Amino acid sequence: MKDLLCDEFQNTVSELLIRHQSILDVLSKLQEASARINRAATKAVTNCGCIQVNAKKKGIPDNVSLSELKKYVDSHIEGQLCSNCRDIVEAEIGRALFYLAALCNHLDINLYDVFIKEHKKLSTLRFFNLT
Repeated sequence: MKDLLCDEFQNTVSELLIRHQSILDVLSKLQEASARINRAATKAVTNCGCIQVNAKKKGIPDNVSLSELKKYVDSHIEGQLCSNCRDIVEAEIGRALFYLAALCNHLDINLYDVFIKEHKKLSTLRFFNLT
């Protein structure tokens, strides 16, 4: 069973990808898109200030089980993205999805199948899927 929205997105990307037909172009654009996501999130901290990063070493007791570990770690983010920063980050994630779908198209990989396989792996391995 295929997800129609995901397949439609992948087909639309195939139709719209004109300038960057080479897989090398797609790979470099995907990497650039990832860098733009990083930059947008960084600017939310450094320019806007809607979120802050409070990163320090977390004290994790010895002999903590994997299921309890989540209690002792966090994202280090304080605050929430303002609507402007959220729009920018979402747009950059969208651009990355575009080039990810383009890469899938070039390699004849169905993006929805990748989602399903990854979800099954995560569901099966749970905490033992730490990467």
